[in-house]
Amino acid sequence: MTGTERREQLLDIGRTLFAERGFEGTSVEEIAAKAGVSKPVVYEHFSGKEGLYAVIVDREMTRLLDMVQGALTAGHPRELCEQAAFALLDYIEQYTDGFHILVRDSPVAQSTGTFASLIGDIATQVEDILGLEFKARGFDPKLAPMYAQALVGMVALTGQWWLNVRRPEKSEVAAHLVNLAWNGLQGLEHSPRLVGHRRV
Repeated sequence: MTGTERREQLLDIGRTLFAERGFEGTSVEEIAAKAGVSKPVVYEHFSGKEGLYAVIVDREMTRLLDMVQGALTAGHPRELCEQAAFALLDYIEQYTDGFHILVRDSPVAQSTGTFASLIGDIATQVEDILGLEFKARGFDPKLAPMYAQALVGMVALTGQWWLNVRRPEKSEVAAHLVNLAWNGLQGLEHSPRLVGHRRV
């Protein structure tokens, strides 16, 4: 096996184990044993468990962001919402191990590599679309980042739930997500006010 092939093998094994057991529940010994190599081979390629985990998280984040960016092709905002919802649900369905890894807290000491930072990256993509739509409809485009976070967060959390129950079908989940988002956005008030007594 070449060095590149060995590296990919270790990444595949690490990905499966981290998805099943999490970072803390996975050991270098276990990864090495499954690969049929000694522990120093894992250290040689990744400098340890943290390095292996960081590469896996980075690859998964790139894969998901690419899927979302590649999906956003339509011109109509409602269809863009549908495409974004499908992109995340497609990723969850096709790369379930990767999604399990991303939704866990990252032990890697950096500001990136967590599900929250990934959601933030996706929300930035959506923010640009919402900003243009807000401007066209007379809303304050400075509010677009907050609405983007709300929309992407809604889809991401629903995706986590759907991963466990797998019902209803993906297309129905996407339709309901877009129904809530679109019809909620459709009737958006320019200056929303609270109806209760609490103000702080």
